[in-house]
Amino acid sequence: MLSTCAGVALDAVFGESKGWHPLVAFGRMAERIEQRFNPAGAGWRSHGVTAWCLAVLPLTLLVWLLSLISGLGWMVEIIALYAALGLKSLGEHALPVAQALRLGDLRLARERVGYMVSRNTAELDAAGVARAGTESVLENGSDAVFAALFWFVIAGAPGVVLYRLSNTLDAMWGYRNARFERFGWAAAKIDDVLNYLPARLVALTYALLGRTTLALRCWRTQAPLWDSPNAGPVMAAGAGALGVSLGGAAEYHGELHVRPDLGAGPQPKARDIERALNLVNGGVLLWLVLLLLWGVFYA
Repeated sequence: MLSTCAGVALDAVFGESKGWHPLVAFGRMAERIEQRFNPAGAGWRSHGVTAWCLAVLPLTLLVWLLSLISGLGWMVEIIALYAALGLKSLGEHALPVAQALRLGDLRLARERVGYMVSRNTAELDAAGVARAGTESVLENGSDAVFAALFWFVIAGAPGVVLYRLSNTLDAMWGYRNARFERFGWAAAKIDDVLNYLPARLVALTYALLGRTTLALRCWRTQAPLWDSPNAGPVMAAGAGALGVSLGGAAEYHGELHVRPDLGAGPQPKARDIERALNLVNGGVLLWLVLLLLWGVFYA
């Protein structure tokens, strides 16, 4: 429990490193591995499995061994969680989008939200920018914050490292296109498995901290329509908790994707990006309180 609080506190104070970051170095290594096992998109699923194992397992094993060293293990635990969390970074990306929308600077708002999402933002109106920002906060709150906390609590430093590296590979390799359809299959499926329980706990957390009845109804009726088994519950419950409408059409890499509608209520505005961020921050506080109570009564 103390190491969990310490890792969260470090992230709250220092946030993501502005210089060297271990995930950046890992990403470069993963690019070289992908070039070796998936030249010109020719890799098969077996190549993707091998590449995933080479990228993730040695580092996870190393962190596990370091965490066993007497007098050093506690430090490894804290640093591992701190490196995996992205709570402060989420706010640093989301709040400038809301601020630009409040000032009526749509050009800047489009530019800022483009740092958060992979969709085309050049033609978005103010509601589209707010929708993209709100969706990103809800989904990344699950991936970069809650799931990392979950796996740290379950399996300590090696657990959070395994999860965070797997999630990074999914972001790099888990695309359904000609290059990654076969090679990235393993990365996408493993990330789905690792996020299955955390995503549903996050959806429940969002529901409890917002419009609970609406959030639960949106989760039940809308999440199955979403193409991602984990983003669906998170986004539907989050939209319902905020009482706004999300989803709908979005352009990714030049292709228009007609996504199911999520939530219920008006189109999001600048304040809804901030409300989504408050939902994530409130959820982290709730999780920490529950962990503290667990430690007091069951440790």
